[in-house]
Amino acid sequence: MVKWSELKRASDTILAVWPHYRPLFERWFMQELVDKDELTPTWRERYVPGDNDAVFSDHYPDREAAVTAADALNATLKQAFSTRAMDSVAKRSLELKIDKALQAKRRLQDEEALMLAEALRRHAGDERPDAGSIKMASEAERYRQDLAEQLAIMPYLRVAKVGRSNNRWTHSLLYLGLDGVWSKPYHAGEKAALTAERAKIANGFDLSASTHWGKAKARIRQILLPRANQLLQLASVQRLLAEALARGERVLVSNGIVFWYEDGVLGWQIKETSATRESDGATIWKEGTILSTNHGRLVVLPYIKENGEQVRGHTKNGPNDGRALPRHHDHYVEIPFSLYDGDLMIGLFGELPYE
Repeated sequence: MVKWSELKRASDTILAVWPHYRPLFERWFMQELVDKDELTPTWRERYVPGDNDAVFSDHYPDREAAVTAADALNATLKQAFSTRAMDSVAKRSLELKIDKALQAKRRLQDEEALMLAEALRRHAGDERPDAGSIKMASEAERYRQDLAEQLAIMPYLRVAKVGRSNNRWTHSLLYLGLDGVWSKPYHAGEKAALTAERAKIANGFDLSASTHWGKAKARIRQILLPRANQLLQLASVQRLLAEALARGERVLVSNGIVFWYEDGVLGWQIKETSATRESDGATIWKEGTILSTNHGRLVVLPYIKENGEQVRGHTKNGPNDGRALPRHHDHYVEIPFSLYDGDLMIGLFGELPYE
């Protein structure tokens, strides 16, 4: 058994932490961002020492507990970093790298939470199968109740992770065949468990869980746009936007969706956020502005490069959209924006707690 003293981690400088979900273990495991001197900081699994020089993974039963722990530790790590003696330019650059790394982790989880919430909403009225009516291969019979409980929540699933024996998690995957029969069980390792976890989102939009995950989420973003446009018709959202406009806010951003206000007859519209290769994953410059010189459907938010340069946001069209209709120079629009937490958009897609 590996001992804590043998890991030689005590001298490493930890810059930040953030949890990630590992479906095979159904727990949230903390990762830590490690300082690599001149190189870009890297994420690794976080271990903590125990009694008798033992080593334990830093894990939590749910996301709320994990994020609470991460926020508390990050506050301590940020304070320690602020007192660190180093070149001011290098220190600012490293600070931006830390912000970017944390922001990317949080944005990814918020986006997938939104997609799951919408997948569940889209199938809220679907018929739930009775456990006895589910067609299964004989080898999968022992998982009937487990599968039925999952289908009661997500009737759209075509891949499901099931199984537990001897008080230890030993998971298997079941696949729904074209004939409507669930397959025999296949042993699930970490990769297979991740596929089943992604099926909770992908299958809800009639996509395969084995599709390249980046491409699947890009397709889901496209599917979500008409749903986002429906938000503009809701009284609670109209109130939210009216109050924002009264404060002088004409661009509200949440989880890849942009509420964009145009003077005149257009009023509020929906656009998508986008990124250049240079800005992808970069730290968002919240005090920055967006200069719109065209009527593009995508908005690149202001961002800060790792060298500290602040880049103004802009609008553009997607790769297959053709050239964006230009604005007359007199009609260029330069405006600030407000960035909302993912919880707001998730709420707007569900119970509208804003009311």
